[in-house]
Amino acid sequence: MTATATSARSDLSELGRSETALRTFLHGLPGVDQVGAEQRAAQLGTRSIKTTAKAEAIDLAIRMVDLTTLEGADTPGKVRALAAKALRPDPADPSCPHVGAVCVYPAMVPYVAEVLRGSTVHLASVATSFPSGQAPLEIKLADVRAAVEAGADEIDMVINRGAFLAGRYAEVYDEIVATKSACGDAHLKVILETGELATYDNVRRASWLAMLAGGDFIKTSTGKVPVAATLPVTLVMLEAVRDFRAATGRQVGVKPAGGIKNTKDAIKYLVMVNETVGADWLDPDWFRFGASSLLNDLLMQRTKLTTGVYAGPDYFTLD
Repeated sequence: MTATATSARSDLSELGRSETALRTFLHGLPGVDQVGAEQRAAQLGTRSIKTTAKAEAIDLAIRMVDLTTLEGADTPGKVRALAAKALRPDPADPSCPHVGAVCVYPAMVPYVAEVLRGSTVHLASVATSFPSGQAPLEIKLADVRAAVEAGADEIDMVINRGAFLAGRYAEVYDEIVATKSACGDAHLKVILETGELATYDNVRRASWLAMLAGGDFIKTSTGKVPVAATLPVTLVMLEAVRDFRAATGRQVGVKPAGGIKNTKDAIKYLVMVNETVGADWLDPDWFRFGASSLLNDLLMQRTKLTTGVYAGPDYFTLD
């Protein structure tokens, strides 16, 4: 890290001490050109990836999947089966890579941990009263500690959107800092719930706020509201992590989640990553997809490239 970046990081770390300083900084960020962002995202979405490059992109996308189930009807048996699939997505093809992580509710973490033990697949748990985030801080932190103690090495927290939209930035900042502390050695993904933030300017501000407070990843959505991940929103978040690294020397990951269902869409996101932030982020350590049905489509497309024949939609287990 350069001396300039070290100094900038030190200066930025002081922002959380004052609501006024946070507000001044966040509202001083450059505004997002809505038309420009949407046109840029649409343009990148037209790029064509063929043959060998497509095969490599599919394998990379599989490695980036956070295979997710977040339903009230989840059972130990269901999440154990999901974890087994995460380890061997295509049992008929041992060359198929494993996914990046399995993401479940805190109560399901012990059952997933049994299956993943000894592997390099991460175990992510949503926490902090997911998906609303509307609970007292001590309850949110207990949620986090319980998940980590049960075996989670990644925590997906939700910000208090009500506080953020009301301009109580220090409150949101302090909750992220406290959650990061409760994570211990686990990585923290901060869910912005971009579908509720109303503007791209708010997405940029929330991204910076999450990074300033120590988030290891910024994530678009819970998947529980009508508008989840979109290409323009992800573009704004990618620009934020790029600019944050330039200012501080610290790299932060990005996770679009919700509504990404097929290989074509996943590849659009990978093209956007490459064109916006570069190859440093084309790695499961720095970019993930929060998804459930996406993996099956990636596997179907992979089989087609390998064998020349599409596998039926019932060839792979439904999640």
